[in-house]
Amino acid sequence: MTVSTDIALGARSGSRDRGRAAVRVGLGVALVLSLAACGGKKEMRSQMAGTQVTTIGVNSYLWRASLDAISFMPLLQTDSNGGVIVTDWYANPKNPGERVKVSVTILDADLRADALRVAASREVNQGGTWVAAPVQAATVQKLEDIILTRARDLRRNSVG
Repeated sequence: MTVSTDIALGARSGSRDRGRAAVRVGLGVALVLSLAACGGKKEMRSQMAGTQVTTIGVNSYLWRASLDAISFMPLLQTDSNGGVIVTDWYANPKNPGERVKVSVTILDADLRADALRVAASREVNQGGTWVAAPVQAATVQKLEDIILTRARDLRRNSVG
């Protein structure tokens, strides 16, 4: 039944039914107003989408971007609640005498540059033995930039 039908039936059935019809009309109006209020929250939802909306323990955009950026490396450990990704040693086929291991830590639920920490280890093969070698700071910085750019793109695509 529609609200107008309920009101019409209430008018025929007496004062008791009119009271029920009035309650139904009041509930119907309240329902319509509450649904109308939901439509005005669109801007708030889009603002939250980039910060704290997540089904994992850390920022989902940073998490996905990190996995994308190091997808060519074998994964040793992943913890989406703690925000840790650790790769196994990776040797570039073009340079088999060198290998790299990367650790990515996501520190926050917000999409911010300081919520990401990347560390890398590098080894070179000297006479059949792997020896620790320094990693250029620019290498780690470049990987962080790649992850942050990808995370921003993911956020932009999901909100827009």
